[in-house]
Amino acid sequence: MMRQGTTQRVATVVSLVAWLAGMNARSLAAGMQSGSVQDAASPIELVRAAVANEVAAANDISTKHMFRSRKQTSQGSQTRLYVETREAMAGMTIAYNDQPLTPEQMQGENSRLAGLADNRDLLKRKHSQEQENDEHTLRIVKALPAAFLYDYDGEETGVADVGKDGARLVRLKFRPNPAYAPPSHVEQVLAGMQGFLLIDAAARRIARIDGTLFKEVGFGWGILGHLDKGGHFLVEQRDVGDGSWDVSRMSLSFAGKILLFKSLSIKSEEVFSDFRRVPDSTTFAQGVEMLEAEEAKLAENHKPGAAATDPKSH
Repeated sequence: MMRQGTTQRVATVVSLVAWLAGMNARSLAAGMQSGSVQDAASPIELVRAAVANEVAAANDISTKHMFRSRKQTSQGSQTRLYVETREAMAGMTIAYNDQPLTPEQMQGENSRLAGLADNRDLLKRKHSQEQENDEHTLRIVKALPAAFLYDYDGEETGVADVGKDGARLVRLKFRPNPAYAPPSHVEQVLAGMQGFLLIDAAARRIARIDGTLFKEVGFGWGILGHLDKGGHFLVEQRDVGDGSWDVSRMSLSFAGKILLFKSLSIKSEEVFSDFRRVPDSTTFAQGVEMLEAEEAKLAENHKPGAAATDPKSH
C-alpha cells in the first residue's frame, strides 16, 4: 500500500507493513473440522496453510474492486478512491482533512488521471512498479513460516472489520527463529520482529498481523540505515462479502536513519472500506470513469440541501 525516492529504498525492508498496498486478498477457503483448533492443526501447520492461501490470493488478479481509503498522518488526513483494473491501480484523492477538494485541486486530479490513461508508457511503468512492490511483499509473506517460531495463544471472534463476523480466529504468538538465515536484505527486518497473528481457522486466512521491533534492525546490511527498536505495524484483513478478502486497516509507526545520517519517520493509520466488485475486465480508462462518476455523486451530496456524505464514512 511505497513512494518513489528515498522512502522507496525502505520499502524493500518494511514491505511486510506495506502488505495492504500490494495485497489483493482473495478467498480460497479451506474447510476445517469443528472442535479444538489446537488439536486439529499445529500452529506451524495453520501458518503454512494461511500463507499458501495468501500467496495464491495475491497471484489471483481476476477479482477486482472499487474501494475507499482514509489515511491519517501527522500532516493531516487524505481520503482516496481506488479501482483495481487489469492494467494498474487507478486512484483519485477526494478529500484533505475530510474536506472535499477545491475545483482547482479536482481539476489537477482529473488531468493527472487523464495523462496516465493516455500515456501507455507511463501506465506500463506504473504497472511495473506495482508488480515490483508485490514481489517484495510476497517474498516476505512466503518467509513467515520459516522466519518465526509460533505458539498457540488462545482464540478470538471475528468482527465486521477483522476476519469474518462471528468466525473463530486462532491467535498465535511469534518470535524470530534463530535458525532462519534471511536470503536477502528484503527479509532482514524479520530477524528483529515479534508479535502475534490472528488466523481464521476455517478460511485459513490471516485476519491480523501485529508486529513490533524488539531491537534495532539494519537494512541494506547497515549501509543504507536502520530501523529503531520499538517500531510497530498492524495489518488487518476481512471478508468483504463477495467471497474475497481485502485489507481493512494498516497502522505503521517506525523511526530510524537512512544513509546513516538522515532521520526516517513513518507514522500513519489507514482504513479501507466500501468495497464493491467491478468487472474483471475493467481497463484503466474505465476505472478512471468509475472514479469520476463516484466523485461527482459525492460532490452532489455536498451541495446545499443535499444529504451530507462524510468522507470518513463507508
